[in-house]
Amino acid sequence: MAQINHVETGTQPNPQLSLIPSTWETDVRELDLRHRREAGLALAQSFAADPLSLYVMGIDDAACWPSEKIWRLHVLLMQYSYASYRFRGIATTIGGDYDAIALWMPPGTTNDDWLATLFSGMWRLWYQLPRESRKRLFGEMFPALHGTKAEVLGDRNGDSYYLGYLGTKVNSRGKGHATKLLRHMTGKADAENRAMYLESSNASNNRFYAKFGFEVKSEIVLTRGPVPVRLFCMLREPQIDKTSSLVDMGTEKD
Repeated sequence: MAQINHVETGTQPNPQLSLIPSTWETDVRELDLRHRREAGLALAQSFAADPLSLYVMGIDDAACWPSEKIWRLHVLLMQYSYASYRFRGIATTIGGDYDAIALWMPPGTTNDDWLATLFSGMWRLWYQLPRESRKRLFGEMFPALHGTKAEVLGDRNGDSYYLGYLGTKVNSRGKGHATKLLRHMTGKADAENRAMYLESSNASNNRFYAKFGFEVKSEIVLTRGPVPVRLFCMLREPQIDKTSSLVDMGTEKD
């Protein structure tokens, strides 16, 4: 049966009905493991030009694989990462097409164990990645991330909120999506009097995070490539007056 979506209207306009929820583009939604493929692809698109992603994929390596193959591996890495975080953590999104995504590990949870590694598929990367990428990811980056986080947080390492990923697609930036995703969790952390921790892979984003109360506490320098890549380890203490959770971001590009 044919469907016709053109309807003649009279002089009196009628409200346009739609099955799309009115808040679909503006409200924060939680995702589950069923969204693994779509969310992973959205994260891959968001981090396609990220310095850390380029480094891990080894595009500076003379033996780098063809770009199409590297892109497919990048998508797989993000899909595995999504599953690793969502296995015990929280995944949120905003926008009609996974325009921005945040992956969190709440207090008392971890994705740094064999069960999460097996469940998510992260173990497959050991066999799928090029040799140099494998060394950078498993031999250099992961140990540095785990060690520095434990050093910065100390006794609170297992009792804080960890932001593993916050990514926005290029054509959706500047709309406040990242701001809403952060506010969604900073208020919860403040109410529980808990710290928050993240690693920023782009120095230009540090100012954005600082508006929420994050401060750089340490740096990680990855040196297996011709140009060192820096990660900025940022800590946010609980905000008693909550003002930093409600800050007006103005025209900040997030």
